[in-house]
Amino acid sequence: MSQTAPEATPSGRTPVDFWFDPLCPWAWMTSRWVLEVQKQRDIEVRWHIMSLAVLNEPRIDELPEEYRELLTTQAWAPVKVVTAAWQKHGEDVLGPLYTALGTRFHNQGEGPTREAIAGALADAGLPADLIDYADQEDFEFDAELRASHKEGIDKVGQEVGTPVIALPGPDGRQLAFFGPVVTPAPKGEEALRLWDGTVAVASVPGFYEIKRTRTEGPDFSNL
Repeated sequence: MSQTAPEATPSGRTPVDFWFDPLCPWAWMTSRWVLEVQKQRDIEVRWHIMSLAVLNEPRIDELPEEYRELLTTQAWAPVKVVTAAWQKHGEDVLGPLYTALGTRFHNQGEGPTREAIAGALADAGLPADLIDYADQEDFEFDAELRASHKEGIDKVGQEVGTPVIALPGPDGRQLAFFGPVVTPAPKGEEALRLWDGTVAVASVPGFYEIKRTRTEGPDFSNL
C-alpha cells in the first residue's frame, strides 16, 4: 500500500516509521535489523506503538486458547506502560524504552513480567511510577494508544501483525508493509541486502505477499 510520503526528518535523513508491540519477539528482531540498517544507511527510525491485543479484539474468541490467554493476561501491561511513557515524556522515550523492554523480555528471557517492565523503566531512565499504568483498567491513554495503532494498521490492512514499517518509496510515495519476519536479526551486509530487497519488493505496485513456513523459533543469540 502507498500514500504520500513524509518529508525528511530534521536531521535530513529518510524517515522510517516503525510500529511495534513490545510483547512480540518477531517484531523485536525486525527492529534490531532496522537499527543495524540505520548504522549503514541514511535513514532515521521513528518509533510508534501498535497493540496485538487491540488488533485481535474483534476475533479474540476465535483464537487458539494459548494465544488468547497471552493476549488477555500479558499483552496489555507493556503497551499501556509504553503509551503512558510516550504521553507523559514525549516520543523520544519510545526507542530507549522499547530497547530496554525487548532486551529484558526477549534477550534475557525475563518475559513480560511486572518486574521486567519496572526494570526496563529504570534502564531507560524513566520514572518508576509509570509501572502503575500496567494495572490501570480504565486506561488514561487508551484513545492515544488506539489512534497510534490505527495509524499503522491503516497503512497495511487488518490481516497482518507487528511490526508495520513505512518509508518513502522511489516514486515519492510512501511504502508500507508488515514484517519482514526473520531470525536471527541480520547484521552487516546481510542486513543491507534484506533491506534493499524488501524495499524493492514493496515498491512494485500491486505486490502483496511473499511467504514461506517458519521452521525455526526466534533466535536472539546475536543480540
